[in-house]
Amino acid sequence: MDTKGHEGQGLLHGDLVYSIVGCAIEVLRGIGHGLHEHPYEHALVVEFRLRGLRYDQQRRFPVMYKGEKVSEFVPDLVVDDAVIVDTKVVSSFNDSHVAQMTGYLAITGLRLALLLNFKTTKLEWKRVVR
Repeated sequence: MDTKGHEGQGLLHGDLVYSIVGCAIEVLRGIGHGLHEHPYEHALVVEFRLRGLRYDQQRRFPVMYKGEKVSEFVPDLVVDDAVIVDTKVVSSFNDSHVAQMTGYLAITGLRLALLLNFKTTKLEWKRVVR
């Protein structure tokens, strides 16, 4: 799991991920840990706006099958048309969370998703790359 500090050179959207994680840490400090997921999503929107990050909240993406729309996928947040951000309040990330993000990346055509876990006093985060 990639949970270290600044992303460094060469990683996909490294500086953007660094900014998003910084926002998430600020949110966790501001409202605490262990709430439901929605307050964190909405607080991230505030923090993104304050820091000048471009984002879409609850943007709809069609799920297509053989050329027909069969459903919709609505991620929590998409930042800078590049990174799907999904807020969680779970004991730990599991294979199901990663699989879900991989599917979301396939649907959206994006290459990077970021899972943010607000369960404890220390932010846990994970990059998922397609």
